[in-house]
Amino acid sequence: MKTVRQIAEDIVGREGGFVNDPDDPGGATNHGVTIHTIRRLGLDLTGDGTVDVADVRALTRAQAVDIYIRHYFDAPGLGRLPECLQASVFDMFVNAGSNAIRILQQMLARMGFETTVDGVLGPQTVRHAHAAAARGAQLLADAYGVERRSYYYRLADGRPASRKYARRKDGGKGGWILRAEEFISPRFHLSEAEHRRRIAAWG
Repeated sequence: MKTVRQIAEDIVGREGGFVNDPDDPGGATNHGVTIHTIRRLGLDLTGDGTVDVADVRALTRAQAVDIYIRHYFDAPGLGRLPECLQASVFDMFVNAGSNAIRILQQMLARMGFETTVDGVLGPQTVRHAHAAAARGAQLLADAYGVERRSYYYRLADGRPASRKYARRKDGGKGGWILRAEEFISPRFHLSEAEHRRRIAAWG
């Protein structure tokens, strides 16, 4: 299994460099770290007394990795999850915040575990996740990855401006879908035809 730092390095690699996409609610982003996060953490990286887009640009890859480990893995307690889930939930927490935990809780509830869906990784969720992993670790990891993929499709269903993240210009799988499928066994990947049927209603 990869170390937490190696997983964080992988996440930074997927996130890419500086972007300031007007369709992205996160605003200016560098290595996946948004301006909102930079401001919340008070990171005046340029030393000019204000935290703005210039500080986002100044963020280094190493700093982003440290932010992810401290605030997106350690703070929510992801190390308490079964190993089979840690990388995917970590990646999703960076991408979608506490929705990463809600997705897991909703999935566990559908599996028959009485799990409160509140986006907080408490003892109940941890206990149920380990119980589910005992039934089949890889299947649990695949199930979570499929849930992530479905979340992205639903998000794009309801927000047309976000569809470009789930669908390429040529109609193929966009970054969101490919990202989710990195954590899903190949046999559960959607074919291009299945993907296109899923997004057909988008026009």
